[in-house]
Amino acid sequence: MTTVFVGRIPSISIVAACMCLNLALAAPPAKGMEKDGEKTAPPAVEVLGTQLLSIHSAIAGQDYNLDINLPRNYKDTSRSFPVIYLLDAQWDFPLVSAQYGNQYYDGFLPDAITVGITWGGNNPNYDSLRTRDFTPTPIAQAPFAGNAPKFLAFIKQELIPFIASRYRTDPSDRTLMGSSLGGLFTLYAMFHETGLFTRYILTSPAISWDNGVLYSYEKDYHAKNTRLPVRLFMAVGGLEGNIAEFQKFADLLKSRDYQGLHMETRVLVGTGHAGTKPEGFSRGLQSVFARETKQVDPAILKTYEGVYLLDPAHKASVAVENGHLVLIPPEGSNIELEADSDNHFFMRGAWLYISFLKNDAGKVTGAHVEQFQGAFDVKKEN
Repeated sequence: MTTVFVGRIPSISIVAACMCLNLALAAPPAKGMEKDGEKTAPPAVEVLGTQLLSIHSAIAGQDYNLDINLPRNYKDTSRSFPVIYLLDAQWDFPLVSAQYGNQYYDGFLPDAITVGITWGGNNPNYDSLRTRDFTPTPIAQAPFAGNAPKFLAFIKQELIPFIASRYRTDPSDRTLMGSSLGGLFTLYAMFHETGLFTRYILTSPAISWDNGVLYSYEKDYHAKNTRLPVRLFMAVGGLEGNIAEFQKFADLLKSRDYQGLHMETRVLVGTGHAGTKPEGFSRGLQSVFARETKQVDPAILKTYEGVYLLDPAHKASVAVENGHLVLIPPEGSNIELEADSDNHFFMRGAWLYISFLKNDAGKVTGAHVEQFQGAFDVKKEN
């Protein structure tokens, strides 16, 4: 296997990158530049804050381009990060990069590396190449198809080690995302290399490929396994016309009662085939990265009640209502907090995390507050 470094744009904040991308997309088309009386094409626009790598797969016999988006806190060298592997990056990498930035800002997602996979070489024919690589079997209409086993082997044996050798990745936390034929491949990978990824996101999967060969893969998997320890999100457009097939497959997975399977499915109202990706990918990221919550002993919650000094002129209160902590800010509506441990709380849908501080005697003396703009400590009034 040989690798070539194609290019690099210095990393910047995800949110800033998304803002720049939106501005670039909203700008009017650039005109050709004049040079010696001749018009030249305007420069290509790339997603700011991302990196571009190239890898040659000896297994698939193909060059692939990789779009890399590093998280906001990647500069913290003490940490390793989950990786989101995205298929069809030639179309969907800008979309998912923007979605990641939005969902990250709202507190739904952790710091994660995004790796978009697409085809390299001269003038790649994306339609034929994705049909070849994402499908498990050839069919009469596409005798060149059926390269999914090699493509999956490329991901496992070449791509993942390649990314791990260059970035600080968490080998226990990988996500695979795809749509249409990419959704078919995502399910194929789930049944053939289940532990390679812990989270699977797919929209508009081509379940009927080759007379529903996917059902045979699920049947073989079920015959040998009672566990399917993954988080799975699947969506289909309400206007696609294949809702019955989608629901049939989803119902089959539910009926198996696999241990460890966390699955969510959605029918996206008023949405066609390609249109499932904006909402489906966004909802899918929320779903598979959903934070686990717990019920905290009411006696522990009671110790957190009181008034906290935000600054000399402003105070906030914490109270217990209906078994939950509620933050009462100086202005605005009350905020219900969720708990992921006895001492750590968060607001769903916003970047707000609160950990309570205690002295050596176990008395609550204040709280550590994290917001997107930064962190600070507040004192509790006696």
